[in-house]
Amino acid sequence: MIRTSDIDAALEHMFGNISFTSEPTGLYDPLRYMIDIGGKRIRPRLCLLSYALFKDRLDEEVFEPAAGLEVFHSFTLIHDDIMDRSPLRRGKQTVWRKWNEDTAILSGDVMLIDAYRRMSSAPEHCRSKVMTLFSTTAAQVCEGQQYDMEFESRDDVGMDAYNMMIGLKTAVLIACSAKMGALLAGASEAECDALYRFGYQIGMAFQVADDYLDAYGDEKVFGKPIGGDIINGKKSWLTVRAYEASPEPESFVRAFTAAAETEEARKAKFESVKSIYDKLGVAADALAEIEKYHLSAKEALRGIDVGAERLSLLYDFATSLVGRVR
Repeated sequence: MIRTSDIDAALEHMFGNISFTSEPTGLYDPLRYMIDIGGKRIRPRLCLLSYALFKDRLDEEVFEPAAGLEVFHSFTLIHDDIMDRSPLRRGKQTVWRKWNEDTAILSGDVMLIDAYRRMSSAPEHCRSKVMTLFSTTAAQVCEGQQYDMEFESRDDVGMDAYNMMIGLKTAVLIACSAKMGALLAGASEAECDALYRFGYQIGMAFQVADDYLDAYGDEKVFGKPIGGDIINGKKSWLTVRAYEASPEPESFVRAFTAAAETEEARKAKFESVKSIYDKLGVAADALAEIEKYHLSAKEALRGIDVGAERLSLLYDFATSLVGRVR
């Protein structure tokens, strides 16, 4: 049986030895930079965990597609940082700030191409399904980003619309990662679909947890400054819930869209909006939503008969993603 330590070692080897084309360095150095600054490797880890449900060893066939998931995710971050004008990513300069915007766009493009190259190395028995799944997911992630940008200029985004957006922007790639591991392992269609549902639900929990931590997290644990969504007027699950629950939604909108050009103004805006969250009980609502998705994710695995010990790997993974808010 494959254990967590085996997956840890595989991920360390995969990304410690990952290679890209050497020249021109101005195109490929940003790719190496994005991989080197690291991350949680959530998506390739989940791919390997799903594979481990059905296999007793990690074969070479899974490594390149799993790495492709992280390369694709990094591509989305490069382009997201340009659109959001973000100066930092994981405490380091973003690609567009370290190089320039044109380089970031082109390096992001070639990173997407590299992700497809890695996906195409999937074994023949599942290559067509892997490529279809990945292509569908890649388009959905872009759709989610478009909705996210459009929602920035709207005050009336409802919870159904917000959940649809984060489902596309975040959850589908995590769902894809879970299903891809099963496809690579030769699992049945029903098992692959169950793992997709698991990944989608845990992806939704992960995003709501991220939204919650932006207002209520510990900066040292969260890994980035607290309050960024509020200060920058970026909608989150908490924002949408507060708007719907508020007896005076216009008053909430005024507080949320207030200018924050000085440090004093930013602090005042954060405290004002968070006090409304507190008054409306938005934090408790978010925690309940996270737990709902967590339970739904576990329920999705009920039909997979591989033994409790193997399934515990995925249960532990799910708990680690939502456990940040506990």
